Amino acid sequence: MDGLPYRLLIVDDQEGVRKFLQEAFAEEGYNVDTAANGIEAVRLAGIRPPSLILLDIKMPGMSGLETLERLHHVAPDALVVLMTAYSELDIIEEAKRKGVRCYINKPFDLYEVRCLVRGLLLAEKT
Repeated sequence: MDGLPYRLLIVDDQEGVRKFLQEAFAEEGYNVDTAANGIEAVRLAGIRPPSLILLDIKMPGMSGLETLERLHHVAPDALVVLMTAYSELDIIEEAKRKGVRCYINKPFDLYEVRCLVRGLLLAEKT
């Protein structure tokens, strides 16, 4: 994609969502890491900082917001897109105050997610 090796980190406790997004973005030439929880996400982001993180807000253990805070410490330049099956405006507003660019509702349209990710990465590059 534009000759740049963008790295994505997909964080979701649902294996099916992780695999679906990993395969879809790998087909487009992205380097993709996946994490099943916040602890794993923070560890991976510290090893291979991502360009963009797709982060599920509702996960067991470490919440999406707590994960977000920790990710900012290890990958401060990564763009973050929240994924949520719930329209919890208070959580979304808190995440926006913490630097989240946007969010997508589950179930989502893969084409729209691809366009959103591509648009955010290209806008960041310019």
